[in-house]
Amino acid sequence: MIKLLLLLFSGLKLGKILLSAGSMLLALGVYAMLYGWRYAAGFIALLFVHEMGHYLAARHKGLNVGLPTFIPFVGAWIELKDLPHDAQTEAFVGLGGPLLGTVGATVCYLLARSWNADWLLAVAYSGFFLNLFNLIPISPLDGGRITAVLSPRIWLLGVPLLVGLFLWRPSPMLLLIAVLAWPQLWKAWKYRSDSPEGQTYYAVPAAVKWEYGTYYVVLAAFLALMSHDVHEMLQQSTRVHGLG
Repeated sequence: MIKLLLLLFSGLKLGKILLSAGSMLLALGVYAMLYGWRYAAGFIALLFVHEMGHYLAARHKGLNVGLPTFIPFVGAWIELKDLPHDAQTEAFVGLGGPLLGTVGATVCYLLARSWNADWLLAVAYSGFFLNLFNLIPISPLDGGRITAVLSPRIWLLGVPLLVGLFLWRPSPMLLLIAVLAWPQLWKAWKYRSDSPEGQTYYAVPAAVKWEYGTYYVVLAAFLALMSHDVHEMLQQSTRVHGLG
């Protein structure tokens, strides 16, 4: 009986690994058909690094978490089977993805400059921009999870950013995020610091708020700078090759 249970348990674990790997290969194939194998592989690798940042952060906090799942043109996510106990834990897990994702994008950038590889520079740009996008302070994006440690009301600042991004580059994905964000925005509108939730889940020392606020601002500034600079490099490279 014990052997049968162990076999079933192993089968479930293997099934989850195959699901994660299968979704990754599916996304890789779709992106490869549109953008080429090298870019697709690099892009998927950066998505994986980002999600592993969340995974490692959640495991560090003792939370049960699943492997990444990939969906083309939507992105990737990990399933938190245990919810964070407080806003500080949620911010820690939320920060893990963009932080490790930024490291991965920076490595791609340094290698691209060293090898003079425009395709890898394009991968780096995607990494910088997507991690910056994820820092928009609105739930369910990572920025919303990080800034929740300050106050859920900060999510309201993410609304004009999301609207501006949609006006600049309309996308069904942005509409989906808006739909998912609506219940959280309503929660932020009604939030009171003296509420039971404010006195428990969001009861975070001021020093911790300053710490995560600093992490957030520094990381967002770095990603904004790198996104701009790498975009300019790609534009210049396109002009040079076009003239050539």
